[in-house]
Amino acid sequence: MATSVKTKTLWFCSNCGNEYAKWMGRCPACGEWNTLVEREVVTGGSKAAPMKSAPGGTQKPMRLKDVSTTTEDRISLGSAEVDRLLGGGMVKGSLVLMGGEPGIGKSTLSLQLPLHSPALKTLYVTGEESVKQVKMRADRLGGSADNCLILSETDMSTILKEAEETAPDLMIVDSVQTMYCQHIDSTAGSVSQIKEVAAQLLRFAKSTGVPVILIGHITKEGTIAGPKILEHIVDVVLQFEGENRGAYRVLRSIKNRFGSTSELAVFEMTGTGLREVANPSEMLIPMHEAGLSGTAISAMLDGNRPFLFEVQALVSSAVYGTAQRSATGFDVRRLNMLLAVLERRAGFKLGQKDVFLNMAGGLRITDPACDLAVICAVLSSTFDYPIPADICFAGEVGLSGEIRPVSQAARRAVEAARVGFKRIYVSSYTHFDQKPQGIEVVKVADIPALVRALFK
Repeated sequence: MATSVKTKTLWFCSNCGNEYAKWMGRCPACGEWNTLVEREVVTGGSKAAPMKSAPGGTQKPMRLKDVSTTTEDRISLGSAEVDRLLGGGMVKGSLVLMGGEPGIGKSTLSLQLPLHSPALKTLYVTGEESVKQVKMRADRLGGSADNCLILSETDMSTILKEAEETAPDLMIVDSVQTMYCQHIDSTAGSVSQIKEVAAQLLRFAKSTGVPVILIGHITKEGTIAGPKILEHIVDVVLQFEGENRGAYRVLRSIKNRFGSTSELAVFEMTGTGLREVANPSEMLIPMHEAGLSGTAISAMLDGNRPFLFEVQALVSSAVYGTAQRSATGFDVRRLNMLLAVLERRAGFKLGQKDVFLNMAGGLRITDPACDLAVICAVLSSTFDYPIPADICFAGEVGLSGEIRPVSQAARRAVEAARVGFKRIYVSSYTHFDQKPQGIEVVKVADIPALVRALFK
């Protein structure tokens, strides 16, 4: 005997995907206004159809020892930095999601890859631009467009049909928020549409072995727009970072089922596209004459990649009653903490001083090893004493004024020596299995010891 289908009305946030029993003007989860959309969902009635097995999955359980561990088939994308970021190339049948702010270079990089890989037959699907717009960008980027097919379409049934007919080696979809499925009764970019589009592309990638790159928008908080399940479905999540006004971009691996998430690739935005920066240390160290105060070089480690960059500080007397604290590319709350440590533990009165901090290159720095360089740049500006150009720093500063060791200090010292630095200041508790060659290691225990050693 058939039973009647029961439905109920729920409200879904089109920004974060959370569901609620009633309408609200503002989503409590993400804080966005007017994003709740009404939907009817099935809660009872006839039995649901059995779920299909996952693409590429087995119908019966296997013994773990019988599972083959052969290396995955990978294809090169024509970019040494992107191939290294993915773990040695793109795995066949994988689904990669690339996110970033508007104008940061997502579409540029996604089009640049097939143009510089003429051996790959690529299907580039655009839902945001016309074919002529893509052609104009391709002419600016250069490369070979002989094996790159352009499709301006947003209907997933048409896209998958064309993909099956053309049988490409690589498929790029720009962007996932503009695609829609006809059997889903909602607008493109909604939670249900994004989930279904991603699921269909996943089934296509796994069944055909064609790798797919998805371009995704991000919210104002910096996270990829759409439901969180989108990041769970895909195999790799890449995040573009950097200031739109700056020249440098960082492509970071947030999730990678086929490689490490401790890798990043650095690019420079030029008039002809994104240029790979194979040695970021030489691009981020000082580009001015020696003898300027308020600058210090930090030996940073982002993921597994060490590089050096310049920290710039300016300390001046406060014009108004309240001193200003401004930081570009650095957490201003951590800057306030370091200034408080300088005043309380080392006796430097900075309460009536304006302090401005800038990370060269437009990068966003989160490595705590940058603390020591920030302290030295602030002190150099305060004393108007230039730090010698062949000195760099790597250390974390604690609340009691002690200098704490940082991870992989030996790799930082080796990179500094390779670039040409003669001395590196680290914590006195830093242990080296083997003393770095070509560079003098100066160990300091706290800030007063650092001042005595550096500002003699």
